[in-house]
Amino acid sequence: LFRMEDWHKGGSHYNNKVNQSRITNLLGHQMLMARRLVERGCGFVTVVDCTWDFHNDGNNPATIEGMNVLGPQADHAIAAFMDDLEERGLTDKVLLLVTGEMGRSPKKQGNGGTGHWSRLTPLLVAGGGLKMGQVIGKTDRNGGEATTQQYLPQHLLATILQTVFDPGEARLDSSIPSDLARLMTTGEPIRELLA
Repeated sequence: LFRMEDWHKGGSHYNNKVNQSRITNLLGHQMLMARRLVERGCGFVTVVDCTWDFHNDGNNPATIEGMNVLGPQADHAIAAFMDDLEERGLTDKVLLLVTGEMGRSPKKQGNGGTGHWSRLTPLLVAGGGLKMGQVIGKTDRNGGEATTQQYLPQHLLATILQTVFDPGEARLDSSIPSDLARLMTTGEPIRELLA
């Protein structure tokens, strides 16, 4: 017998669906572990996913094939993680950053892969009490060069530090290294993210 209430939030089938979306891949397992660590008071968690190196060079897949496998896994794991945080009232207390060490070249190589591209790097920021639901920055039509304000690693670091720490307290706490305290208090964050 089909009971609609089982499919709504809190119902037995709903919970099973959420659990399945969370644990269908290694990244999902890692994100679940990260959420559990945060719930138990861990202040910083790093989750490393497998390589997204789409060179199509014999060791790595081409861009399309790689994205067809890794894209849905990341989508499901990150969405389930954010749903978990929301259900537990932790969305504003946890800052999620999803990024790599570099972007991918805007043009495919002859074999269907892409090279490393240091001029642009995709970044997803969620939670932490920051202003969500926006796209920040634009590129040229090829996705190779920024056409608006460029944000560098120091902007991201200032955003993280000013979100996680109270800059006023940082000035008064002698245990915080002076370079770090200075970045917390005077570093330029990504302004569009600040609520």
